[in-house]
Amino acid sequence: MQDSSFRRLGMLLGVVAFMALAGGCKKQVASRPPAQTAPAPTAAQPTVTLNASPTSIKSGDTVTLSWTSTDATDLDVEPGVGKVTVQGSTPVNPTQSTTYTITASGPGGTATSDARVTVGAAPAEAPTGNQSLSELFEQNVKDAFFDFNKSDIRADARDNLAKTAEFLRSYPQIRVTIEGHCDERGSTEYNIGLGERRAQAAKNYLISLGISATRMDTVSWGKERPFCTEHDESCWQQNRRAHFVAAH
Repeated sequence: MQDSSFRRLGMLLGVVAFMALAGGCKKQVASRPPAQTAPAPTAAQPTVTLNASPTSIKSGDTVTLSWTSTDATDLDVEPGVGKVTVQGSTPVNPTQSTTYTITASGPGGTATSDARVTVGAAPAEAPTGNQSLSELFEQNVKDAFFDFNKSDIRADARDNLAKTAEFLRSYPQIRVTIEGHCDERGSTEYNIGLGERRAQAAKNYLISLGISATRMDTVSWGKERPFCTEHDESCWQQNRRAHFVAAH
C-alpha cells in the first residue's frame, strides 16, 4: 500500500517538474517600440529678384521691370503694377524717382526685392519765336512778398514760388541769386538781418519743391535798394520781398 502511494507521489512530482522545465524553455518574445510617423516635409522659402532697365531716365521715358521667383504662389509689384505672374516683365513710366518693390508669397513664407529708378528733369525746350532765355526768366520767375517785420512764407508767396520752381525745373542750367529786401522802416543793421531771413526762407521753400540748393545763392540788401521810394504802405509792400536774379 505504501509502495503504491510512493509511486503515485513520484509520478506527480515528475509531471510538475516537466511542466516547470517546459515553461522555462519557452522563448520570450521581446516587445517592439511603437512605430514613429515621419515628419511632413517643410515648404521651401520663396525667393524673388526684381530688376529695372534702365535705372536712370528723364521724365516721360519708359522703364522695363523684370522679375523671377521660386517657390512662390502669389506675387505683387508696387507702386502701381499689382499682381503679376511668377516670372515676367512690364513697362512703367515713372514721373518721379521711385523704388519699386516685389513681394513673393508661398507656403514657405514671403520674400521681397527692390529696384530703384531715378527720374531727372525733362530736357528743357528751346525758347520759341523771338523770346530769349532772359525774357522767359522775367515772365516766369516770381518774387515772394512778405508782411511787415516777417519772414514767413505766406499763401501768395507760396503760389509765386511754385511757379518759379516749375520754371527752374524746366531750365536746369539756370542758377539764381535770391535777394532779401525790406521797407525803409527800422535800422540798417536790423533790415540786413531781416532781408537775409527772407531770402533764406524763399530758398528753403524752393528746396522743398525739389530745386537743388546748389543752384541758389542768397544775399540781403536790407532797405538799401528799394523798388519803390514813396512813403506809404502800398510802396513799402513792394519793397518787402525775396527777389530773383539770374546768376551768370
